[in-house]
Amino acid sequence: MDAKKTIIKNNLHKKNIHRHGYDFNALVKTHATLKAFVINNPYNQQSTIDFSNADAVKALNVALLKKYYQIIRWDFPQGYLCPPIPGRADYIHYLSDLLSGTQIEQKRKVTVLDIGTGASCIYPILGARAYGWYFVASDIDTLSIKTAKINVAANKNIAKHISCRLQNNSADIFHGIIQPNEYYHLTMCNPPFHKSLADANTGTTRKWKNLHQSSKNAKSDKQNALNFGGQKAELWCQGGELSFIGKMIRESVHYQNQVLWFTCLVSKKDHLSKLKLYLKKAQVKEVKIINMAQGQKISRFIAWRFTQKPS
Repeated sequence: MDAKKTIIKNNLHKKNIHRHGYDFNALVKTHATLKAFVINNPYNQQSTIDFSNADAVKALNVALLKKYYQIIRWDFPQGYLCPPIPGRADYIHYLSDLLSGTQIEQKRKVTVLDIGTGASCIYPILGARAYGWYFVASDIDTLSIKTAKINVAANKNIAKHISCRLQNNSADIFHGIIQPNEYYHLTMCNPPFHKSLADANTGTTRKWKNLHQSSKNAKSDKQNALNFGGQKAELWCQGGELSFIGKMIRESVHYQNQVLWFTCLVSKKDHLSKLKLYLKKAQVKEVKIINMAQGQKISRFIAWRFTQKPS
C-alpha cells in the first residue's frame, strides 16, 4: 500500500519536528522493517500502525530516530518501556524554553542529568541531537545502563555527549550520582507513578485493552502488552509518584548550588498542591509548572530552583 501521512493534532511544541504527523512513506524508506506494520485506518483512510503491537511501535521509533536524529542503532531488551518519541521530544523542547528564559553563561556547555534514563536512554539521545546538550544518564537497573551504554557507543554523533551511570543505592536519587565538582543546568525525570506492582499491572492492562479495542488489527497475545510493560523501577515505587518527587525535592536541597533548575514530570495534576508545599518547606526561590499536550493527553512538569544567580 502507498503510505499516506498521518495527521496528529497540532498541539505539540512549536519546535517539535513531529507536530505535523508521521510521513510513513519517508519513514519506510528510512527503515524498511516498518513497512510490514503500516496499515490503513478505516475511519479516516490515513496510514497508521497498530499501537498495541510492541514490534510496530518499536519499528516506528527506530525509523523516527534514523530519519530525524541520525541515530543508526537503537535497541533495548524485551519487556522494557518503548517510549513515544513525539511526547519525549516535547519535554526536551520545553526544557530549552525554560533555559532560554534564564540568564546563564553563554560559553558554558549545557549539561543535563536524566534520572531513570531507562534502557532506551531516549531523553539524552533527543537532547544531544536536538540541542547539542551533554548528559549524565542514571538508572538503578543494571541492564538498562548496560543497554544505554551500547546505544550511545554505537552512534558517534552522541558518544561524547552522554555518560551513563548506575545508581547503586535504590533509595537514592541524586546522592551518589551528582559528584562534588559537577554542575548541571537541568535535571529531568519521568518518575515511576504507581504505588505498587499490582497498580502497575492494572494500569498496563487497562492501557493495552483500550488500544486493543480501538485497533482493528490488534492481536490478542499477551506479548503485545509489553509495549506498556516496563521493569519495576520504570513503573512503580513505594508511595508512588508523589512520594518519589517528594524525596527528590528533599535531596535537591543538598545540591542547590550545583543545579540551576530541577525538573520532574508530574502525571497527576492533583499532586501539584502538595508538591508546592514540599517546595515551600524546602525554601526554593522559584517554582514553575510547565503544561504540555500531546494529542488529547495533557501533561506537565514541575521546575524549581534555589538560586537566582546566573551560572
